[in-house]
Amino acid sequence: MKSEQTKPFLSKRWIILILFLLFIHFFPLPYYYSQPGDAKILSEVINVEGGHEEDGTFMLTTVQMGKANLLFYGWSYLSSYRLLYHEDQIRHEGESDEEYHHRQLMAMSSSQESAMIVAYEAAGKTIEYEYHGVIVTQLIEGMPAEEVLEIGDRILEVNGREIETAEQLIHTLSDKSVKDTVELLIKREDERIVVEVGFAPFPEKLGAQKGQVGIGISSPITERDIVVDPEVMIDTSQIGGPSAGLMFALEMYNQLTEENVTKGYHIAGTGTISEEGVVGRIGGAPQKVVAADRAGADYFLVPNDAGASQSNYEEALAAAEDIGAEMEIIPIDTFEEALEFLASIPPK
Repeated sequence: MKSEQTKPFLSKRWIILILFLLFIHFFPLPYYYSQPGDAKILSEVINVEGGHEEDGTFMLTTVQMGKANLLFYGWSYLSSYRLLYHEDQIRHEGESDEEYHHRQLMAMSSSQESAMIVAYEAAGKTIEYEYHGVIVTQLIEGMPAEEVLEIGDRILEVNGREIETAEQLIHTLSDKSVKDTVELLIKREDERIVVEVGFAPFPEKLGAQKGQVGIGISSPITERDIVVDPEVMIDTSQIGGPSAGLMFALEMYNQLTEENVTKGYHIAGTGTISEEGVVGRIGGAPQKVVAADRAGADYFLVPNDAGASQSNYEEALAAAEDIGAEMEIIPIDTFEEALEFLASIPPK
């Protein structure tokens, strides 16, 4: 009789437990979590036709991100390498998770193209490219561009001057004040439109420098067609964002040239790259240090931000010391600087 009474009681406890677990898993929170991801061997995702083999490895490092539930929310407080971001810091207003993911994949594709240009030109190989303007991928809420531009617009000219790359667009708009306006020639679907847009200070939550102004677009992407010889295939699956540009360029260069610039080492790293070979700042540097350390990297290449305070290099160095990593953290500002460093180390 006692066992028969106990069974319903135990069943109720299991039901309550299951309902609780379902609650903490599915209860929606307006946050994303990020944590150390992987260090992927680039020779496994990049294949240059007839490319040279290598003894060591170049590795891209990632940050894992996802929607936070109550479990991840609590878990984030147990490690300084698990972070929470309000969804407003990740997605712009009205943007779905799918649209955000697509934008990140576009940034990855553009990063690969910039890396191709840098690597093929440095290796003296054939590369041809044609520009088609700069794509608007994100509008900053409350700033002037929000009133006149749309996601997907292609900026072709600024004040009558042709715009080819995102870097050129940013540079053209960088010396303006709140009193200025610019005239943009844009292509929206199949129609060319001229619009006028003013400038305003960037919101403080974006981390912009005090007094920095802009029209209110973020993360514009260069649209171009590229033809290379020899051909190269890149398969990064569902990895998004522009931060692997430096490592893409190094891997392609290594396969294009006879010299093995890894010299037998496992070299991880991160950093955006422009067509001119300038290495740019990224997010999640400390988390990528953790990923590289777990993968057994000998060196970690990271943007130096031209020696600015609170640079990616400083973040990475602090993280490496915190976790007791044995790998060496190397500050890098340009692709050429990365090659110079690799040339300076002895073979393993």
